[in-house]
Amino acid sequence: MRRLCLTYGVILAAFLSALPGTKALAQSQYLGIAATDSLAAEYSAKSDSVMADSVYRQISAESPVMLADSAKTVESKPAKKAWKPNVSTSTWLALVIPGGGQIYNRKYWKLPIVYGGFVGCMYAYNWNGQMYKDYRQAYLDIMDSDPNTKSYEDFFRPGYNFEANKEYLKNVFKKRKDRYRRWRDMSIFAFIGVYALSVIDAYVDAQLASFDINDDVNINLEPQIIQSGSRIDGSEFYGLNCQINF
Repeated sequence: MRRLCLTYGVILAAFLSALPGTKALAQSQYLGIAATDSLAAEYSAKSDSVMADSVYRQISAESPVMLADSAKTVESKPAKKAWKPNVSTSTWLALVIPGGGQIYNRKYWKLPIVYGGFVGCMYAYNWNGQMYKDYRQAYLDIMDSDPNTKSYEDFFRPGYNFEANKEYLKNVFKKRKDRYRRWRDMSIFAFIGVYALSVIDAYVDAQLASFDINDDVNINLEPQIIQSGSRIDGSEFYGLNCQINF
């Protein structure tokens, strides 16, 4: 009886396995498991791509802000403009203070020239003025009849015969007196001239500070052959061509 049941079970199992529906069910279960695994892998890949895409979008969204901030930082520091002096201020400073216009225009290398001119004129005025006083007093002493006034003797060595050359010395002292007086007065005019030149220099320097000088402003000089207008001789002339470009 047991053997019969066992045989019957084997035959039934073989019959069931031979049926097409049972085989399809098994395949469907296998395909379902495989599809589940592929969906899981695809979901995992999509989730990774979504995360990467979100990170990329965040970086892309932040980068314009960062660029804008950097642009604002650059724009917040404008380029330093070149300093240009004011013409009126420079001229008035030069008029009020000798050399003040050169200091305002920041042309410090001109100060030794300006102050050197002032010092030279003052020295010439003092020296010529002192010489004028000495020769004037000597001329007055040699012209009077007072024997106690003999300042002219200081110009000569001891033992010089003044009485024999008195008329000659009168003429010499008069010429020297007039010469040093003229030089003293010229020193005053020279001082005024240096002062005026310092004012003019400050004015011109301030004006030229805004003058445009670039590569487009140039002068070209080149030789050129000029043809004669006459058709008979057809002679040629040589000249110089000057071109000024602005």
